[in-house]
Amino acid sequence: MVTVLITGASRGLGLEFVKQYQKSGAKIFACCRNPENANNLMKLANESDGQTTLFQMDVSNPKEVLSTAKELNGCNIDYLINNAGILGTDFDQPMRGAFGSVDYESWEETMLVNVLGPFRVCEAFVNHVSGSKNRLMVFVSTHMASITALSEGGFYPYRSSKAALNLLVKGLSIDLKDRGIRTLSFHPGWVKTDMGTDSAPVEVSDSISGMREVISSYSSPRTGEFINYDGTPYPW
Repeated sequence: MVTVLITGASRGLGLEFVKQYQKSGAKIFACCRNPENANNLMKLANESDGQTTLFQMDVSNPKEVLSTAKELNGCNIDYLINNAGILGTDFDQPMRGAFGSVDYESWEETMLVNVLGPFRVCEAFVNHVSGSKNRLMVFVSTHMASITALSEGGFYPYRSSKAALNLLVKGLSIDLKDRGIRTLSFHPGWVKTDMGTDSAPVEVSDSISGMREVISSYSSPRTGEFINYDGTPYPW
C-alpha cells in the first residue's frame, strides 16, 4: 500500500489529492491548520475506515511540524506532497502585489508559508520518506514562478516565493540523492479553486488526476524536474 502525506489538505488541490488517493486505496496522512473546521476533509476521513488520518499541522508552525513528525515516527511515506501555500495577493486586488504597492507584511508571510514551510516539512519528514519504497518529495509550484516563461510582472510575493521553492526542489534533488530521495515540482495548471477563482480553465479533478499519473510514473533516476500537470516539462 502506498502511503502519502499531504499538506494543506482541507480544501482545493489538497482536498482533491486526499479524495483521489483515498479512492485508490492509499494510506493518507492529511495535514491542515484547523482539522476541526475542515468539514469536507473530516467527512472523507470518517468514511475511510481508518485509511485517512487527520493531523493539525500548519507548515509555518515549527512545533506542529515537529510534533506531527514525532507522532508518525516509524511510518514510511512514499509521497510527501508539499501542497500548502498562499497567494499573498488577492486576484481582485492585484495592485497589492505590484511594483510600488506591495504589502511587505503579506510578502513575508507568503515566503514563510510557501518557502520555509515546505523546507521545514522536508527536514522533519526526511527519515519517513527515506524509509519508503518510492521516496519522492512533491512540491506544488506554479507557471508564475517560471523565469524563462515570464511575460508579465506583478504578483511579486507569490511569484518570488514559488521561484524560491523551485530552487529548493533542485537543491534537494542534489542533497538528498545519496539517501535515494527524489524531488518533483508541479505547475498544477490554472485551476478552479479559491485561489485560482472560477475563471480558471482547469477542473480540480483533472489537475490532480494528471499530477497523480505523473507521480506514479516518475521513476528513478528522474529527479529535480519542473513539470506541468499533464506531464509535459515546464521551463524554469
